[in-house]
Amino acid sequence: MSAVLNFIRLQDLIDQNALQGKRVFIRADLNVPQDDAGNITEDTRIRASVPAIKAAVAAGAKVMVTSHLGRPTEGEFKPEDSLAPVAQRLSELLGQPVELKQNWVDGAGLENLQAGQVVLLENVRVNKGEKKNSDELAQKMAKLCDIYVNDAFGTAHRAEASTHGIAKFAPVAAAGPLLAAELDALGKALGAPARPLLAIVAGSKVSTKLSILESLADKVDNLIVGGGIANTFMLAAGLKIGKSLAEPDLVGAAKTIIEKLAARGAQVPIPVDVVTAKEFAPTAAATVKDVKDVADDDMILDIGPKTAAILAEQIGAAGTIVWNGPVGVFEFDQFAEGTKTLALAIAQSKAFSIAGGGDTLAAIAKYNIGEQVGYISTGGGAFLEFLEGKVLPAVEILTQRAAK
Repeated sequence: MSAVLNFIRLQDLIDQNALQGKRVFIRADLNVPQDDAGNITEDTRIRASVPAIKAAVAAGAKVMVTSHLGRPTEGEFKPEDSLAPVAQRLSELLGQPVELKQNWVDGAGLENLQAGQVVLLENVRVNKGEKKNSDELAQKMAKLCDIYVNDAFGTAHRAEASTHGIAKFAPVAAAGPLLAAELDALGKALGAPARPLLAIVAGSKVSTKLSILESLADKVDNLIVGGGIANTFMLAAGLKIGKSLAEPDLVGAAKTIIEKLAARGAQVPIPVDVVTAKEFAPTAAATVKDVKDVADDDMILDIGPKTAAILAEQIGAAGTIVWNGPVGVFEFDQFAEGTKTLALAIAQSKAFSIAGGGDTLAAIAKYNIGEQVGYISTGGGAFLEFLEGKVLPAVEILTQRAAK
């Protein structure tokens, strides 16, 4: 994906006074966790969707918002699939009533929307053809609006009727502020980065992130690997890792990545010391060892202090940092120092930093460095696929529409 993505932004249309009296269909990500009683337990995604909705209301639009929630069966609506709790929370956040509309695809109940009104369209994934990106469904949705706005980066890697198909057929297709901010940050980090560009990719398995590592190997100046991924790279460097989690069958792939980087004068720093334990448990005793001293019955659960200091120095010298994954079992405090050291180094760095992935966000919260990270991606799978260099269907269609 290129550095500079051209797409129409909601703000562009507002600046042109193009929303007054227009029907605006916003695809948001309101997929929030709920308890067994249907109460929302964490509303970050709803709060994040508010700026786009408020901006459209202030510009005089007739606003329709929809989202998926959970994994409903298409064509079979159940009460637990309902966006009703979301409508209530959205009403509170917007300070105005947000009516929930059922069976809306053919326009029922949407004929008399007023400028400044907001309605929530029931769970989009209940509609037959949503996940398969049905043109028939997408065309029906497109007929409901004058302007389509995608503000759901977390679903941008999926081609579905409400994220991709509708953007083909709507009169105007634009990116909302959340989606635009993600794409701007990712473009800045990967497309035209300040050098050195450093990536931290950590996780339990090389196999799940092999394509990301291979893609980044062509771009970065330093590639820090952590967790089980680092153990596989240690095997590739000829080191013993005891009974640590690793993928011996991917040692060849790890060697190829090391060689690829070396050919460009870049590197994958291999740990010089590690924190080991005899068992994986919250109560396990932690022992710091030089890598040459790892015993056959040791499990490596974190990088050691010498390694952390070396990596922190590299982070301090970076111009751009991309972070995906903690480097140790940071949930257990005795194996958290490596991740903590790197997190604080990122917080103190003058580099532009972008971080994404569930465990990464948990580490950012644990060490309270959210304000010091340049951009925190909420995209999950979409963030990872962008790192892989994949084209995100929902973004591609917006760029194609902008080019026409």
